[in-house]
Amino acid sequence: MSTQTVRPNGGESAKSRAQAYAGAIAGVAVLVVLAIVFFAVRHDNSDKSPAAAPAATQPAGEQQAQPSEAAPQATAPAQAQVNTPPALAKEPEVKAGTGTLTKVVVTPLVQGTGPVVQKGQTITANYKLVTYKTGEVKDSSWSRGEPFTTQIGVGAVIKGWDEGIPGQKVGSRIQLDVPAADAYGPSEGDLRFVVDILAAQ
Repeated sequence: MSTQTVRPNGGESAKSRAQAYAGAIAGVAVLVVLAIVFFAVRHDNSDKSPAAAPAATQPAGEQQAQPSEAAPQATAPAQAQVNTPPALAKEPEVKAGTGTLTKVVVTPLVQGTGPVVQKGQTITANYKLVTYKTGEVKDSSWSRGEPFTTQIGVGAVIKGWDEGIPGQKVGSRIQLDVPAADAYGPSEGDLRFVVDILAAQ
């Protein structure tokens, strides 16, 4: 008579558990492989995405001081590279005018040899401003230690500048006599500027 050995938990159930464990381990392995592939592909795509464009450079849109309200200054794109001619390297002495101003008067003091300034361009300039009648200094880029940049001929500055500077050559020093109506009004009166045009672009 044959004797059948009976195991405590049964032979068939142990085999089933072993198969279940093997299946679970295989399933986990598949998930791990899929996760690795997913992250690898995602990382590769992010490396190929176009880089963000650099922020546009903007001019230091800081407003310069002007007589009473604002100087002939406006926010501008960017300051041009400036090579100051020797004739414009020294701060000018500006004296009072005589007579009555009825229109903008441009007097060349140093004739530039650069390109002619066009309306809509951005200029870089030094200037000194005095009252026309007394010669009292009201404002000066020289005292700030650096030229300023502004667009010209488009209403960004006083009418006297928009009328008097276009048509002048880069490298010029001009005296610009501006009646009150084309400057800051009766409260400031007639004005005299000496303007060094250092660059235009």
